[in-house]
Amino acid sequence: MIFFKRIFYFLFTNILVLLTVTIITKMLGLERYLTPAGINYNSLMAYCLIWGFAGAFISLFLSKFMAKMMMGVKIVDERSSYSHVVEMVHRYAKIAGIKNPEVGVYESPDPNAFATGATKNSSLVAVSTGLLQTMNKEEVEGVVAHEVAHIANGDMVTMTLIQGVVNAFVLFFAKIAAFALSKALSGNSDREEQSGGGMNHMVFMVTDIVFQILFGILGSIVVAYFSRLREFRADAGGAKYAGREKMIAGLRKLQRMYEQMPVEEATNFSTMKISSKSNMLKFFATHPPLADRIKALGGQ
Repeated sequence: MIFFKRIFYFLFTNILVLLTVTIITKMLGLERYLTPAGINYNSLMAYCLIWGFAGAFISLFLSKFMAKMMMGVKIVDERSSYSHVVEMVHRYAKIAGIKNPEVGVYESPDPNAFATGATKNSSLVAVSTGLLQTMNKEEVEGVVAHEVAHIANGDMVTMTLIQGVVNAFVLFFAKIAAFALSKALSGNSDREEQSGGGMNHMVFMVTDIVFQILFGILGSIVVAYFSRLREFRADAGGAKYAGREKMIAGLRKLQRMYEQMPVEEATNFSTMKISSKSNMLKFFATHPPLADRIKALGGQ
C-alpha cells in the first residue's frame, strides 16, 4: 500500500510540473525555438531555464507535503510519546535562530532522518522509528542537530537552485547536440529545408532524449558534489549546536551499523543518504563517506 502511495504522489508531482511548465512556455511562445533558419538560442535558453527551474522549485514547495504523504510522517508535539524528540528539535532551532520546524516520526526499520521544507521558517524534521530504537539519546541529538543545521544553512533552497541550473544546462546542450546530429544525419532535401533547416524531427526527438539522459548523468555528478559539501557544513553546524562529541557519536553509530551490513543491504541503506560500498558510485554519492565526515570533525 505504501509503495503504491509513493508512486501516486510521484506521478502527481511530475504531472503538475509538466502541466505548469507546458502552459507557461506555450503562453510565452518559447516552444518555437526551432525555426527554418535553425535554433533561436534566446528562446531555447528561456525555454530551458523555465523547464529547469520550474520542476526544481515546484518539488521544493511541495517537499514537506510530499514527505508526509510518501513517507507516512506523523506530526508529533510535546504531549506525545516523542516529546523528547520535539524538545531536541526546538532547542536546536532556537540556538540556530530559526522558527521551530514541524517534528514528525515515521515507521521504518532503517535508522534515518531528514529535513525538508521550502524555507527556513516553514520546515520539517522527521526521524524514523528505526533511528529512535537503535540510537541512544546522545547519538539521536547529533543526528537531529545535523538536520536542524541543514535548515539553518538554507540547504534545501541552495540545492534547488543548483539542481535548477544543472537541469537548464542539460536541456540546453542536449537540444543543441540533438539538432546538430539530426541535421548532419538527415541531409538537406528541399522539404526538410523548409522545416527546421534540414533537420529530421524524428531523429531530433530520439537523440534529444538520449543526450538528456547522458548529460543528466554528468549533471548529477555536479549536484552530488555540492551536496557532499553541504553535508560537511551541516555536520559542523550539528557539532556547534549539540556538541562535537554528540555529532561524532551519531556518525560513529551509523558507521558501525553500515560496516556490519552486506553489500546488497548497504547499497540500499538510506540513513542520511549513505552511498553504496562500491567505489564506482562515489562520484554520485550525495553524502561523503562516514569516515571522512568523522575525520572532518576531528574524530579518528
